[in-house]
Amino acid sequence: MKYIKNEEVRDADSAEDVQQATGLLEARLHELEQEMTELPAGFEPKQKGELLIQTSAILVDLERGEEAFNHAREAFDIFKDIEDWEALAQTCNNMFLADQPESLAALGQGIWVGVTFPQVDPELTVALLQHVVNETPPDSDGAALAAAVAHYIADIRTEGKKHEDLTFFTNSLLGTVARRHSEVESQEQFKAWFTRMELDDPEKFLVRMRNVIDVLVQEDWWIDRDAIWATLPVN
Repeated sequence: MKYIKNEEVRDADSAEDVQQATGLLEARLHELEQEMTELPAGFEPKQKGELLIQTSAILVDLERGEEAFNHAREAFDIFKDIEDWEALAQTCNNMFLADQPESLAALGQGIWVGVTFPQVDPELTVALLQHVVNETPPDSDGAALAAAVAHYIADIRTEGKKHEDLTFFTNSLLGTVARRHSEVESQEQFKAWFTRMELDDPEKFLVRMRNVIDVLVQEDWWIDRDAIWATLPVN
């Protein structure tokens, strides 16, 4: 999968391997910076936005968090203006991974966009929600809500092999959350927990997820949710 990376156990990389990988990243970073400086007069904003996304992702890998965040934040405004919601959600993912003071606000806005707009790759939306699971305490209801929303999005917005792969992942995510939240081990315990937490009713858990998003973002909204909501076919 493109956005979701399962943790794997690997032997420690040698210093030579790390140096080589860093060199490749820095070379690609230089190429992208050159492409940005050479954009022709009258270029489409999306062209620069895509270069900024790629650049911020490499800066994250190079552990240059502040620069990564700033590049992604600039791209965010570009994609907001042209209403490219999937690209905007990608910038939010990069900003979260940059681990800066406003990274949680970026995460909340990325989740809001990913859940609101079906055209956003559901795997990206699931990846954003997984960050909530990973960042919240074991007994947090927020983790359970994020996992439930992730499974709901995977189920209703994918088909075929992608549906099989993504719902397998989100089912596993739910199971992990249930174990750490309430020491759930059996299928019967899981069903009882799922019902008790009201994770079987989208109308309830989606509303509660909005509260989690508000906690993440606080007052740092960079989009006008009401204006966007008013343009949607169903709101």
